[in-house]
Amino acid sequence: MRTRVITAVVALAIFLPILFIGGTILQLTAALLAVIGVYELFRMRQIQLLSYEGVLAALGAIVLVLPKNPWFSFLPVNTEKWMLYYFVVMLILGLSVISKNTYTFDEACFPVLVSLYVGIGFGNFVSARMDKDGLIVLMFAFLVVWSTDIGAYMFGRKYGKNKLWPEISPNKTVEGALGGILSAVVVAVIYLIIFPAKQYFDHSLFTVALMTIVLSVVGQFGDLVESAFKRHYGVKDSGKILPGHGGILDRFDSMLFVFPIMHLLGLI
Repeated sequence: MRTRVITAVVALAIFLPILFIGGTILQLTAALLAVIGVYELFRMRQIQLLSYEGVLAALGAIVLVLPKNPWFSFLPVNTEKWMLYYFVVMLILGLSVISKNTYTFDEACFPVLVSLYVGIGFGNFVSARMDKDGLIVLMFAFLVVWSTDIGAYMFGRKYGKNKLWPEISPNKTVEGALGGILSAVVVAVIYLIIFPAKQYFDHSLFTVALMTIVLSVVGQFGDLVESAFKRHYGVKDSGKILPGHGGILDRFDSMLFVFPIMHLLGLI
């Protein structure tokens, strides 16, 4: 527990100023986190990041994370960066030709899906911060996820009896999941009173509170998805970069689902 607390304090001391500053440093940080996330998933599958598909998956994730301007301003005005990403996908698929069909389509799907999963998640994180009220929106997202995690843990410890999904994550309970949702809504309402929902999110407090329920559920589902990956590959943590916490994906698994859904709901 001491190691977890120390790691959390140090990580927040580094991460929060980056959130506050935004701009280039945040974009590069997000790109770095995405590459680490790609590395962790490749590590689970026992594939080196410094392999043909590993390098391309990392490049694909970077393309999805960094905004077109200024990073890809060399592209024609009417060309979206998605076309650059698809060029990376074509190179991955081309490995089946280079390898004389020993590298299959099924195998090519892994690096493509990894780059999409990690790249779109962190890409929406970057796009959220680029708005003029981006810091307020980002902190709302983090508070929803953090309060969900803390609430689920506390309610689960005290009231948890019914397993939520024992085949995937044996310690999670239905009571904990509901407690996490309740905690997220309470924290969100307090936050939205301080930073009015109508002003910063262009929705009423009631509407954003309802969206918070969705985001809390989505965040918990993202956590379960990461647990399913680890159980499938037989690993305890996605990585070891954060002592006491595991890897980057262990800390951002919920966020990788929450940020795209916030975009879909019009909160970003």
